[in-house]
Amino acid sequence: MRPTDARFTEIVTTESQFRAVLGQPSHRVQRKHIDRLDEHCRTFIARSPFLLLASADAAGNMDVSPKGDPAGFVRVLDDTTLAIPERPGNRYAATFSNLVQNRRVGLLFLIPGKPETLRVGGTALVVRDRWLRESMIVAGKMPEFAIVVTVDEAFFHCAKCMIRSGLWDSEHWPDLTGLPTLARAMVDAGGLDETPEEMQALIDKDQRDRLY
Repeated sequence: MRPTDARFTEIVTTESQFRAVLGQPSHRVQRKHIDRLDEHCRTFIARSPFLLLASADAAGNMDVSPKGDPAGFVRVLDDTTLAIPERPGNRYAATFSNLVQNRRVGLLFLIPGKPETLRVGGTALVVRDRWLRESMIVAGKMPEFAIVVTVDEAFFHCAKCMIRSGLWDSEHWPDLTGLPTLARAMVDAGGLDETPEEMQALIDKDQRDRLY
């Protein structure tokens, strides 16, 4: 573990310390947490084309992986089970590596233009059952794996972060000028022999040929 950064001297280390400032959540907030996927959760998941999946390995090293597909790509199998197709990626498989060590996951579902989000927590398995994968075929391609989540908790998150960020308001979107391309970032971070142009060509080919 890295030593504490000496620049910070007022470090919160107990719940009582932050509760003294924040206070306690209202009974309304506490009661919105449920242990299943009700009709509102199901409707939200059916309309969501994008989610973030958080996982950790046995040592607590964290990862957050984005997942996206046409809306409805996540299958709700019953009130406490959902399934996420695993599409072709970069084969790094950080989520898979984590899940074989630590099954706990957190999900954040988003719908473009919708200010509220849906948060789901539970445990996950990586499976290859064909009956499930066949239900996830897109563009004639069946995923090789699916992530099945057993839900322990689900609740809707308020809109304040979206309002503050202006995420769905194009008038507030930042200028992208000067941001590095993925190709440039990969070449610089990895000290790769390829030029950024060569790396970009590989990325373009991967996105064209291995989307599904």
